[in-house]
Amino acid sequence: MKGLILSGGTGSRLRPITHTGPKQLVPVANKPVIEYAVEDLKNAGITEIGVVLGHKGREEIQEHLGDGSDYGVEITYIIQGNPLGLAHAAGTARDFVGDDDFVMYLGDNILNEGISELVDSFEAGNYGAGIALQRVDNPQAFGIADVDDDETVTRLVEKPDDPPSNLALIGIYVFSPAVFDAIERLEPSWRGELEITDAIQELLEDGFAIDSHTVDGWWKDTGKPKDILEANRLVLQDTEQLLTGTIKDGAEVTGTVQIGESATVQNGAVIRGPVSIDSGTTIASGSYIGPYTSIGPNTTIDGAHIENTVVIGESRITCDEKIVNSLIGRASEIESAKGLLPDGHRFVIGENSNVKL
Repeated sequence: MKGLILSGGTGSRLRPITHTGPKQLVPVANKPVIEYAVEDLKNAGITEIGVVLGHKGREEIQEHLGDGSDYGVEITYIIQGNPLGLAHAAGTARDFVGDDDFVMYLGDNILNEGISELVDSFEAGNYGAGIALQRVDNPQAFGIADVDDDETVTRLVEKPDDPPSNLALIGIYVFSPAVFDAIERLEPSWRGELEITDAIQELLEDGFAIDSHTVDGWWKDTGKPKDILEANRLVLQDTEQLLTGTIKDGAEVTGTVQIGESATVQNGAVIRGPVSIDSGTTIASGSYIGPYTSIGPNTTIDGAHIENTVVIGESRITCDEKIVNSLIGRASEIESAKGLLPDGHRFVIGENSNVKL
């Protein structure tokens, strides 16, 4: 079985963060989102992985992942070009997949429990496709599966006005090569895209059985700033202690904390986990880093109070202020300015920003 990670799209919902880089490289708990997909595939025994790239961010993703050897996998890059739908993206990988079954994983998803159960279930049966599902409160926003009393998939529909269930397709699929013939027969939907739900429906109508697995653990689509923060919170609450940096005498560090190599927590700084601090970062005296915060590499925090925030890295935050629920782009600078004394600030700012408070 092979793996396919979809990494196209423009990341419009994450602007301005994605004006200068692909959404799949935005870090969650100081690890780019796409690495979670690579790890899930490897943990399911899949080491031949195709990464489907669009027009934007292809160079950055290829530079970051390389040939896959750093992750114990072999990566092949496939150019989709214009984002014409998930089924179109899958169809571009036909030569890579060949006659093998394959997992298709949306590159901006994070799944708590991995994909091994979905893969094992598919391999144990005779299916045209397997789909990961989760119950959602807003099924109108998703592709939805209709199932019978035996939990057999009977129908799929994309973003229905009148959903037949609340079981949403969450962006992780297993396919037999038969899906490529189904994709060839598709017509664009009202959105102008080739929908993967339509392709699976074609398989159903061709007589193929569709396997399904309802995800019990959490799942996040990291397409919006609030989703990045929520995914960061969920990942951090399951992390383990890792202290490879330096904690000076007089610093106060409690809870589950990760401090990367060459990072320093100075005397008088306070850290309340769960927190992740990447390599080369300095947390200066008088700073407070509160729960569910990730500070990226080569960053300086001096005097600020930061909670439930992702600082992507290479930034300087030197204000004596409270920053909460924020997503701060790479190479940003936030410093104090006289005369402004609000109780707190909330940011979504892009790379190379300069904010005065």
